[in-house]
Amino acid sequence: MSVRMRGTGDQSSTMRMLMRLSCVLFGCFLIVLPLSAQTLSEYDVEAAYLYNFGKFVRWPASTHKQPTFDICILGRDPFDGTLDRIVANDTIFGKPIHKRVLSRPTEADGCAIVYIADSEAKNLRGILDVLGDKECLLVSGLPHFAQNGGTIQFVVDGDRVRFMVNLDVAARCHLAVSSELLKVALSVTGKQRKGVRQ
Repeated sequence: MSVRMRGTGDQSSTMRMLMRLSCVLFGCFLIVLPLSAQTLSEYDVEAAYLYNFGKFVRWPASTHKQPTFDICILGRDPFDGTLDRIVANDTIFGKPIHKRVLSRPTEADGCAIVYIADSEAKNLRGILDVLGDKECLLVSGLPHFAQNGGTIQFVVDGDRVRFMVNLDVAARCHLAVSSELLKVALSVTGKQRKGVRQ
């Protein structure tokens, strides 16, 4: 499978591929299979990951108390409608999935996942100061994100989108990442929350 670098493509013809990609990535523990001759953008693949991270993280009570499962994007939405189509009319733990776009980190209350867009690179330190101990999964493709206080960082490895996990940040945010997800991470740093099987 080829991945175009951080661009957008013909969104109307990628939906079926993205749903198959979700199945392949997570139903088969991220065994990458040839899906189509058509190329997905890096953001298409990241959108599929964001949707599925909700199922492979153990969430704190505060998340389960929310009426919806909110996937939030801080900054300029790079997904061009792809994430909206993936989550439309779907649920996680029986809760409707909502996508929200935030203009500032103080708006992140109620977000289960916060994706920090490339547009926020210059503000990253301040963002992590605000969100660093909130009970949400912090995800981004920004360089050195996992080292600097993010939970999951997307990286391109060859022509595949992979991810790195910082378990210390996850533990601080009262999250536990499933062993299935950790097995296929490009790298894992830190320690899992006590009582969670690796």
